[in-house]
Amino acid sequence: MNKEMMSNFVGKTIRVDRHGPNSRVGKLMEVFDDGFVLLTEKDGVLYYCMQHIKSITESTQDKIEFGIEIPDGFEYKKARTFMELLRGLQYQWVHLNRGPESIEGVLSEVHPDYVSVIVKDEIVRLARIHLRNISYGLKIESDKDEEKDSDNKGSNDKGSKNKNSNDKSSNDKNK
Repeated sequence: MNKEMMSNFVGKTIRVDRHGPNSRVGKLMEVFDDGFVLLTEKDGVLYYCMQHIKSITESTQDKIEFGIEIPDGFEYKKARTFMELLRGLQYQWVHLNRGPESIEGVLSEVHPDYVSVIVKDEIVRLARIHLRNISYGLKIESDKDEEKDSDNKGSNDKGSKNKNSNDKSSNDKNK
């Protein structure tokens, strides 16, 4: 993938990689020299290094669903290169490489050959060539997330009411 080709998809909903644990669907926000910014429902803002991207899928009939409405003034980190982005995220809580090789912690060191992440009581050094994507916590709540939250609150309230009424009836039986 290159900047010129990827620039054609800015503002569109795409799928990065076809299937599997590393596949993500989102709106392409921006392309920089060797990477791009993808806003996803599940993971928020993801910054991808282009050298690791196997495929980009665009639906010809807008069948790839994306349920987030981007608010006015939504901002995210911008950079000219992936390395510049990494330097801008230094000392922040980050999530590297979504999927089975995921690492979450504080980005403590950015070197041209590797990055260091503090994970609990360990320092993990990840070869820069194996860094697929990174995020630092920006996420827009989708309508689906809000519905789930209200459903969970409602079911929790019902559960506690039922529990209290059951406790009361068992107390009455004991008297």
